[in-house]
Amino acid sequence: MAVLPDGLRSPVRPSVLVFAGLDPSGGAGIAADIEAIAAQGAHALPIVTALTVQDNNRVRGMEPVSDVLLTRQAGLLAGSMAIAAVKIGIPGNLANAEAIADVVRHLRETRPELPVVLDPVLASGHGDALARGDALQALEPLLDVATVLVPNLPEAAALGERLQRCPHVLVTGGHGDGSEVVNRWTSGAGTREWRWPRLPGEFHGSGCTLASSIAARLALGDAIAQALESGQRYCNQSLADSYAIAPGQRIPRRIHP
Repeated sequence: MAVLPDGLRSPVRPSVLVFAGLDPSGGAGIAADIEAIAAQGAHALPIVTALTVQDNNRVRGMEPVSDVLLTRQAGLLAGSMAIAAVKIGIPGNLANAEAIADVVRHLRETRPELPVVLDPVLASGHGDALARGDALQALEPLLDVATVLVPNLPEAAALGERLQRCPHVLVTGGHGDGSEVVNRWTSGAGTREWRWPRLPGEFHGSGCTLASSIAARLALGDAIAQALESGQRYCNQSLADSYAIAPGQRIPRRIHP
């Protein structure tokens, strides 16, 4: 129990340190992460890695933030509160990726088993760039600290043998064909599949929703298999209940009344 400033006693809500880009449409990136994490009952500590120029369909521009600022923000948070998990989206560039990896290594000095979920975004759904420089190179430092990697099929193909550097890999099948989406989890224990009905339409921020919900479940103490199961179930329901803000990709309904 924690004593709040007003003298009331309340359970401390687990916090997830989030590194992701700012999407001004509110559909993906840090906005999606905050909603998905809150929906699980955890709290997001959002650190913006890049500012983007985008809507619910296309990315027109991207500017990474300073890696020095990112490090200062994370350092202050880590020094004043317990961090139960980390979720990483786009780093923006290699310097930011290296800074984030350093933050994770520092956190693991006191919590070696700290779970880190990496959504290895290489481009938008339409192929628009989301990193300054080589997007694969910008992910390299993060692959060495990730506990769970959540690539879609094109990202998994691009990463190739790099996937083997992560203990747990959940390859999502949203970009595949057929009436079902097949998600495959690979770990040292083998492979497991989940099958979900393929929903009509396209969605903005589905990968962020899934990765963040998994990170939140791990922060809340779920075992890895349960976190993956719960995260997928929540994401699937969010997509099924999606809404439109403009023509094109729909927004997952992450928060329900």
